[in-house]
Amino acid sequence: MVGKMAYWRSKGQGSRTRRRLGRAAAGVLSGAAVMVLWVGVASAHVTVWPQTSTPGAWEKYTMRVPTERNDPTVKVVLKIPSGVEFEQYEPVAGWKFSAQKNASGEVTTATWTATGGGIQPGQFLEFPFIAQNPSHDTSIAWNAYQYYKDGTIVEWTGKPGSDTPHSLTTIRKQVTGSASTTTGSGGEQRVSTSSGASATPAQTSTVPSWLAPVSLAALIIGVVSLLLSVVGLIRRRPH
Repeated sequence: MVGKMAYWRSKGQGSRTRRRLGRAAAGVLSGAAVMVLWVGVASAHVTVWPQTSTPGAWEKYTMRVPTERNDPTVKVVLKIPSGVEFEQYEPVAGWKFSAQKNASGEVTTATWTATGGGIQPGQFLEFPFIAQNPSHDTSIAWNAYQYYKDGTIVEWTGKPGSDTPHSLTTIRKQVTGSASTTTGSGGEQRVSTSSGASATPAQTSTVPSWLAPVSLAALIIGVVSLLLSVVGLIRRRPH
């Protein structure tokens, strides 16, 4: 009789332990899902690359536009910062380009309008263009306006740290005889010498900026998988 009572007491404790572990696993899984979602949203902004360049340089810039809503992006307007001379744009399939100029003939606003379905949810698109930087050290802000099919307009004009920050490019001179690092349109780090020449492939460091959120998401999923495996082993143990 005593043996049976001990058995049922032990079985009841085991069941409660499994239930607690199950609830803990569910909580971790929910938290992981929220964190992965937050990582994706936090990294999805309209940005202009590179984020560093040199005074007076003719730079190839790339505006990267992700769609964060359930409706496609159908138009993007980019305000050209004061002191920046917009020169040329690269055609993008499915998009029409137009420019607004001032009395001096300088481009002040560049607009890309979709002629097809636009940028669908979960997708992004890049719009390359060439512009000349200001002739002095400064920081230029790229104010952008993202138009969705449902009529929503997201104004990427806020300061860094805001919900809708504008993209910034730092313009600064290189130190003579040293190497400088600039960020490419793909988020990779490119090393250049003071003469402006790119480093050799062996000297170039390619560290895509988007790997950080992906690595974090993979780590979270790995921890959750390990916890669920432990719960499964406990449930299969004989009592």
